[in-house]
Amino acid sequence: MIRSLAIGLLISLAGSAVVGLIYGADGAMTTFYLVAPVAVVVLLVAHWAARHRTRVGGISRQLDLAILLVVASILVTVWIGADRMFLSDHDATVISLMAAVIGLIALRVGQVLHAGIAADVDRIRAGLRRIGEGDRETGGLPVGSDELGEIAADIEAMTARLAAEEKRRDEAETARRDLVAAVSHDLRTPIASLRLMTEAIADGVATGETRERYLTELRLQVRLLGDLVDDLFELSRIEAGDINWAMGQVELEPLLNETVEAMRVQGEVRGVQVVAELSGEPVEANANPEKVQRVLFNLIQNAIRHTPADGSVTVRACNLNGQVAVEVEDNGSGISGDDAPHVFEPFFRGGADAARSRDGAGLGLALSRAIVEAHGGRIWFESTESGTVMRFTLQPKAAA
Repeated sequence: MIRSLAIGLLISLAGSAVVGLIYGADGAMTTFYLVAPVAVVVLLVAHWAARHRTRVGGISRQLDLAILLVVASILVTVWIGADRMFLSDHDATVISLMAAVIGLIALRVGQVLHAGIAADVDRIRAGLRRIGEGDRETGGLPVGSDELGEIAADIEAMTARLAAEEKRRDEAETARRDLVAAVSHDLRTPIASLRLMTEAIADGVATGETRERYLTELRLQVRLLGDLVDDLFELSRIEAGDINWAMGQVELEPLLNETVEAMRVQGEVRGVQVVAELSGEPVEANANPEKVQRVLFNLIQNAIRHTPADGSVTVRACNLNGQVAVEVEDNGSGISGDDAPHVFEPFFRGGADAARSRDGAGLGLALSRAIVEAHGGRIWFESTESGTVMRFTLQPKAAA
């Protein structure tokens, strides 16, 4: 308010100075003493109205009040000036009527302008009401470069973010339900088998070779359940950002050789040859060796599972476009177009495996993707004429 009063007084002083240049100092002083008090009073009333807008009313009434204050200040100034400067009543009346006519025209101008503003405000209010009711369409909001248009644009941006967040929430909820259903399914079958076998052993029904076979199966089922729990725990930790891995420089060729040797026996059981094709050139990455080896185990095991007897799985590593690339190639049946978008989803096994009878819980590729992305790399696959190539990248060795 003080700033407004100072500006009003400066404007009054400037106007008085112009009069002084034309009519002398007496005219300037008279003009200042006439205009300054009116300016102060009008500005005080305007600030009171601004602080009590709810008492004044809507935007149209506020505009009307502004115009009335301007017209009133003109009329008061004219009549005071007429009295002090000895203007004739005729001149004062004419000037007053002219000011009143211009004030009425200004009032109508304000009403015309307010009609457009009020329409935009109503459209914004209706849009917000629709958004509050769950509608995410914002086509009815005003468009323009004025303040209301900017508010409408902000509302559209907010609605888009809200819709995206709701979509992510719905997808997360769907994924959670699917995860619970998949875990429940994968737990139900082995637990039922464990219960039946333990009851058979406890009741003395399973004896001799049958008992030994049941014990072997019990150990296998317990190991599979432990692996499932470990994978779920690891995946949830990575997705939650709880990563405390020790990162360092890793030479990949020895790591690949070690992993291939460990997986060779499993491949031979299925009649699949597992080999490493290494160029002999140094391939070093900034990574955690245990996590990278876990990814390799998952990819090789998955490749063996989908490769027919007499097939092969080949592992390679190389420097590629400033990154380190590792690939696992098989000559299996490949990945169908329907399965391709879901390969890295948890518990997805693909094909016609509706009964979920294959080995594994379907977490290997999902966990591999999480580990690779936590290393700052990416993982993908390519279908070839003879099978599938799984590739992932890692960050190269840091420059010395």
